[in-house]
Amino acid sequence: MELVALTRADLDVTDRSGVRAVLAAHRPGTVVNCAAWTDVDAAGRYPAAAHAVNADGARHLAEACAASGTRLIQLSTDYVFAGHGTTLYPETAPPDPRTAYGRSKLAGERAVLEVLPERGYVVRTAWLYGVHGRSFVRTMIELERSRPKLDVVDDQRGQPIWTADLAELLARLGEAAARGTAAPGVYHGTAADSTTWYALARETFRLLGADPDRVRPTTSATLARPAPRPARRTASSATTDVWPPA
Repeated sequence: MELVALTRADLDVTDRSGVRAVLAAHRPGTVVNCAAWTDVDAAGRYPAAAHAVNADGARHLAEACAASGTRLIQLSTDYVFAGHGTTLYPETAPPDPRTAYGRSKLAGERAVLEVLPERGYVVRTAWLYGVHGRSFVRTMIELERSRPKLDVVDDQRGQPIWTADLAELLARLGEAAARGTAAPGVYHGTAADSTTWYALARETFRLLGADPDRVRPTTSATLARPAPRPARRTASSATTDVWPPA
């Protein structure tokens, strides 16, 4: 199986005709859409721009996939939920986004499922961290070197997931979809357990050999963030037959 990884320079999902041309040139069996506007606060300031990438871009890809008979796996987010629940959200839970970012991602989900009812797959994930790119864990590593003490919120709960684990889940879903053993629709690609940002920061410090007590708990109210952060956005998955938890 050949893997083709395209950068933003290779494929601009906001360019409808460009998307069709690229897919026609490569003729993939499955497309995994990792392109996204992920800056939650900036999405609130520039909702049209976020919508162009997260919603229109997803629709452009879905339309191109429909024209070529291609399967599409669309990456989404737990921000499609309000985050006020006391239990894990299953795939069947009704979305209720409270931010421009969440609304744009939900619009992208719906576009994919509408255009590709038989070949569209939505995978919601959360709290990603990995070797490459920015993440909360990387920020904690950098701040451990420069801050004697660090205040981290302890009233937001989620499911950190290593990007390599998510990549494996996506590959397994893609293979199952190709075999016809994974039904199209919504999947949750998250870790099995949950924690808080505060607890994750302490564990990061511990693994660095630093004193976890340098991390102090605080509340979301103490941080002035333009977009609200839901208190609980954790999501469970009922699809263990497709991808058992790592």
